Amino acid sequence: MTAVSAPADPAAAPARGPRAPSPTSVLVRLKLSLLRNGLRQSSGRATAYVTSAVFTLICAAGLLLGLVLLRGHDHAGALVVPAAALLALGWAVMPLFFSAGDETLDPTRLVMLPLRPRPLVGALLVTSLIGVGPLFTLCVLVGSAVATAHGTAAIAVSVVAVPLTLLVCVALARAVATANVRLLSSRKGRDLAVLSGLVIAVGVQVVNFGAQRLGNAGGLSALVPVADVLRWLPPASAIGAVGSVSEGAYVRAAVQLLLAAGALAALLYGWQRALVKLMTAPDSSTIAASGPARRESTAGAGLARLLPDGRTGAAVRRTLRYVWRDPKTKGAWVTSLAIGLIVPLFNALQGTGTIYFACFAAGMLGIQMYNQFGQDTSAFWMVSLTISSTRDAYLELRARALALLVITLPYSALVTTATAALLGDWRALPEALGLSFALLGAMLATGAVSSARFPYSIPQDSGYKNVAPGQAGLAWISIFGGMLGAALICAPVLALTLWIHASDAEGWSWLLLPLGTVYGVLAALGGLRLAAPQTASRLPEILAAVSKG
Repeated sequence: MTAVSAPADPAAAPARGPRAPSPTSVLVRLKLSLLRNGLRQSSGRATAYVTSAVFTLICAAGLLLGLVLLRGHDHAGALVVPAAALLALGWAVMPLFFSAGDETLDPTRLVMLPLRPRPLVGALLVTSLIGVGPLFTLCVLVGSAVATAHGTAAIAVSVVAVPLTLLVCVALARAVATANVRLLSSRKGRDLAVLSGLVIAVGVQVVNFGAQRLGNAGGLSALVPVADVLRWLPPASAIGAVGSVSEGAYVRAAVQLLLAAGALAALLYGWQRALVKLMTAPDSSTIAASGPARRESTAGAGLARLLPDGRTGAAVRRTLRYVWRDPKTKGAWVTSLAIGLIVPLFNALQGTGTIYFACFAAGMLGIQMYNQFGQDTSAFWMVSLTISSTRDAYLELRARALALLVITLPYSALVTTATAALLGDWRALPEALGLSFALLGAMLATGAVSSARFPYSIPQDSGYKNVAPGQAGLAWISIFGGMLGAALICAPVLALTLWIHASDAEGWSWLLLPLGTVYGVLAALGGLRLAAPQTASRLPEILAAVSKG
């Protein structure tokens, strides 16, 4: 006889466990916890973060007010559409080089978790909307919508267009960052990353000079041809749809909104595919190539014979090796070298520049003195073991400054001479060189002090993060505070330059070269002397800060 099983009793079925929380809520709480705990670590870090956030929000409020006041202008749409396109461009390229992301936005940290790509994309997208950057973008987009929305229909479209544009910007940033994680973090792909940084630097300057030329052409009406093109490119097309509805072009507005929505869908799909590849496929750049290994060239090998023995020579060679071998350090240097050359030369070629723009080269390279210990990351503990006195700290800082001067001095002189040749202004070459050298010395001084007072970590486990979580405000205060201090230090040399030209004593302008050089040397030595005791006394704090990432 065949036994027939009785139907299962629903009451006797085992009770299900609690439903797992959605990844979105988990990642949102994780990001808020990371932010809160980062601010609790020190009062200085909290002050730096709050200060930078307040400054950003003040700028956002100013832009919002300015765009609202633009309401009713005949060519308001010619401004807000290119502004939306520039915001999208900024979201695409800035996270690769100035990102202050956190672990919730780094997909490589989620590889071992049982997460499906589609829910993970949605969770990361929502998490990316938390921060000062998205709030700044939202303020600009709301102001753009207010400036161009006229009528009930336009207002209704703007309610859709504003969040759609923001989502496209955020998705674009995350998709680009995810696609470039292995490129920027792999040793084999570092040269391509440096090349991409150079291309982006050139592109940003081209956009900058194009905006200057359009601005000189006469008001917002000069932007109308540009806006007519950009209004069909997402996500600027969504903002353009608001203006189209205000003009009664409903079909055109619908097409523009569909273009933005299609771009968002394509970005999410590409982001999901990049996540799947990143979290499942092996990194081919780390697989050893077949064949005999080639010995890597040593940076500064020829220079090593000219350096003295002892701490100074070793520190100089170590710093130059970072410039040559470390992908992030190399990328920062190449970008600074490119922008420092492009700004004065492009202005000279356009006939709108002066030889004093050549000081931009010294300023860009002087930034490399900031956060000297952060580039060592956790390896700084080996350097800290050799610093037992103020004298040791002074020698270490002086050697790092000398390593920078090996590159910055001839480069600044070359850029200044090339600018003078393009402008035909050889008479002003000595004073421009003097100002450049004075600025370079001032930035070495403030960079040394900033490295001791505001160190921060440069994470090495992520290809698109240049600042450890919770240290973004500290980094901005370090860099911009140091640049402001350098400008104040250079004020006497600048005042002397202005006095010479105002008093018609230009025949003595050649004195600015030796005076500026000596002043720069004295400023750099003074800054190193001031930073040495702070470095020696704050070694534990510096080590903890630079090892955070």
